[in-house]
Amino acid sequence: MTKEPSADSVVGCPVGASSDFGDETVTSHHFGEEGAKLTYGSYLRLEQLLSAQVLESDPPAHDELLFITIHQVYELWFKQLLHEVDAATEAMFGGRLWWAKHLLKRVATIEDVLIQQIAVLETMTPQDFLVFRELLSPASGFQSAQFRELEFASGAKDPTYLKRFRGLTEAEQKRLAARLEAPSLWDGFVHAVAATGLPASSEDELRDSLVKVARDRDGYGELWELSEALLDHDEAAALWRARHVTMVERQIGTKSGTGGSTGAPYLRSRLGLHYFPLLWELRSFL
Repeated sequence: MTKEPSADSVVGCPVGASSDFGDETVTSHHFGEEGAKLTYGSYLRLEQLLSAQVLESDPPAHDELLFITIHQVYELWFKQLLHEVDAATEAMFGGRLWWAKHLLKRVATIEDVLIQQIAVLETMTPQDFLVFRELLSPASGFQSAQFRELEFASGAKDPTYLKRFRGLTEAEQKRLAARLEAPSLWDGFVHAVAATGLPASSEDELRDSLVKVARDRDGYGELWELSEALLDHDEAAALWRARHVTMVERQIGTKSGTGGSTGAPYLRSRLGLHYFPLLWELRSFL
């Protein structure tokens, strides 16, 4: 008697594919629904994810779902950005500059999405926002621990925020405190400059070294490209802040923020923030 070949042993039939033998079709059990180990919904935890949009308005305000969804998506992207920034920092300390550049390209691409996402929020009119805005107080985007972590991880560390934040959990406070102590993207870049043998022990030395890098891209091409990737991240963050404040002014004018800030005036005061001011200053020396 001839033994029927199994799907995984069929020559030329990749795992997960099918092959005809007479009237029967041999199908791998590693893929498809037959194993029933995972489904699309269980892998993505869709039941938990799609039940996390809980409205405060009663009767439900139509645009509150949009408002919650937009901000939850932001937090998911912030989580991904922190994942990439941490890996890029580690790569620079480990001498893997090509990998750091790759990750920073992804960071800037994600930030482009964050900028475009504001246009979706702007489809909500000021009148429709006012229907539920008062219910949000004292919650505020100012309290986003992950957004502040991203600033700290990029190099813009400000310990006063730990005292100014309200409503943070103990875990969030610990994460922010750890970010203040941990190496940033900028620290990783300075390490990469020093690793090439260029002086980088002071700001003046570092500036001179960066001018040398910029003027000799044949000799320091990888460092130059890395500095440009950092600047892409910095510029994208600046564009997001500018787009964000314009949206806020369009929605609430000069009203105070729900968290107690001055609202748009506070956001405008942040427009001059740069993660890597020396890279911007460098242009004046070329």
